[in-house]
Amino acid sequence: MKKSILVLSLIVVSLLPVASISSAKAPGRDGVFIHVTHGTDDPHRLLMALRMAELMAEDKAVLMYFDINGVDVLLKGAPDVKFKDFPSSSVQIQKLLSQKVRIMACPACLKAAGKSAEHLAAGIELADKKAFFSFTSGRILSLDY
Repeated sequence: MKKSILVLSLIVVSLLPVASISSAKAPGRDGVFIHVTHGTDDPHRLLMALRMAELMAEDKAVLMYFDINGVDVLLKGAPDVKFKDFPSSSVQIQKLLSQKVRIMACPACLKAAGKSAEHLAAGIELADKKAFFSFTSGRILSLDY
């Protein structure tokens, strides 16, 4: 009887790793959440965030969230921000939109600036908290600028 219990225990234990491997989910696509708080007030910081988004979008899902002073570059007729050797803000934003990067503006920050969704440039969305968790199925790396 003791021998039967020992053999049965060994069989059960040997099957556990197989069961956990076969039930493991395949990893989802990782994503990058880029938080941008600066716009025309800090061209280097703004353009670095846009450049990083462009690089990450080559093989990751990317969502950009602009708040505080960052919303000013997402408006219709916003100035084309330039700094040293970086591509300008309008060039980078258009490239990101063509790469299917979601670019979102904080509604409260727009309101604080006296603006609303109707003032946003084409392709820019109002931020939606559900999108923060649904733009990718894998891990999320967060970068702040």
